[in-house]
Amino acid sequence: MSLPLPRHQRAHGRAELGFVHTQRGTVLKHLYNAAPLRVLFPTPEPDDVPLAALVNVGGGLAGGDSLEVSVRLEAGAGATVTTPAAEKVYRSAGDITRLDTALEIGPGATLEWLPQETILFDGARLERRMQARLAPGARLLAAEMLVYGRVARGERLGHGALFDSWRLWRDGRLHWADAMELGGDLATPLRSPFGFGGAEASALLLLSAGQDAALAARDLLRQQGFDATLPRPGLMLARWLGPAGAVRESVARALPMLRADALGLPARLPRLWTS
Repeated sequence: MSLPLPRHQRAHGRAELGFVHTQRGTVLKHLYNAAPLRVLFPTPEPDDVPLAALVNVGGGLAGGDSLEVSVRLEAGAGATVTTPAAEKVYRSAGDITRLDTALEIGPGATLEWLPQETILFDGARLERRMQARLAPGARLLAAEMLVYGRVARGERLGHGALFDSWRLWRDGRLHWADAMELGGDLATPLRSPFGFGGAEASALLLLSAGQDAALAARDLLRQQGFDATLPRPGLMLARWLGPAGAVRESVARALPMLRADALGLPARLPRLWTS
């Protein structure tokens, strides 16, 4: 007599956020969250936009878990969405961990999407999809960072799977698309000089704004020694590969400069990045 294999409990969290611009400034219009995802609202600095923090109360994600996030800003609104800590993706027995994000930014609205890093444990299997839709005059400043293994413990990502996809629409038309896929033996491409060159982490910083703002942001980052480019009109990209600490430090240096130069916001990181 053979017994059926046990079925593991899976977590499927969801968060929905909606902001609207009023005479009092930007205020929350819609909120929904389902465990293990919760949304907290730390008090922002008096001169800053509303701040929302996405919290995974489960402490990490296993194979078969999923998180869905939807953020909508109506015309003229401004907000920052971040996380209080790094997200951890644990080793999987075979199932995929899924992270799906949908951003909708109305005319003249400004959204900062600034989660802290995602750490891939050895054996993790992650599928992450980002979709952002920008109306005329909308602005998006976004940063995401991946760490390949628990580097603080000396662990490097050796096997597993990663699919990371970005789709950005502006004025109803696809403006930029990007994807990365790795599977099976991950140690080889991560070590290869023609791949990741032994990097512990990678990061992407994106600014979608007007052409003048994107051009000024590119020049500003280049003046600070960062690699930045304009793959499309009005879209600035910067990427980093290297030691996990150095990559995070570079992103943390670049963000305040872009907040001030491109968005007219205070030159500071979200408080949760430094607390």
